[in-house]
Amino acid sequence: MVWSLDARIPVTLLDDAAALPTALAAGRPAALLAEGEAIAAPGTIAADGFRPVTLHAAGCACCAGRSAAALALDRLFQARVRGRAGWFERVLVLPVTAEGRAEVTQALARDALTAARFRAAPAHA
Repeated sequence: MVWSLDARIPVTLLDDAAALPTALAAGRPAALLAEGEAIAAPGTIAADGFRPVTLHAAGCACCAGRSAAALALDRLFQARVRGRAGWFERVLVLPVTAEGRAEVTQALARDALTAARFRAAPAHA
């Protein structure tokens, strides 16, 4: 028998704000990451926000650095481990634009630090 455990924090991208109450009711303690200003929604333990950054075509790390979404996820993680926020077990993301959704998806896939701490949650989660 093979065991597999992925201890990274699952990240769920929501379709819109109307999906937030259902997502919060569906599980464990959650943090909220919103495109734009941080939103302190009832039922969330921590909140942060980000503004997508449009990069040049190359978008290389040496020129662009880490994305705003990656930095926001980093702030949430640091607040969690340093005790500045409650111990959330998942992150719900409220993207407003396609660019915001893409930035979070790319941070999960391409940013090494983000990928070490977070993972994309299954679509049904």
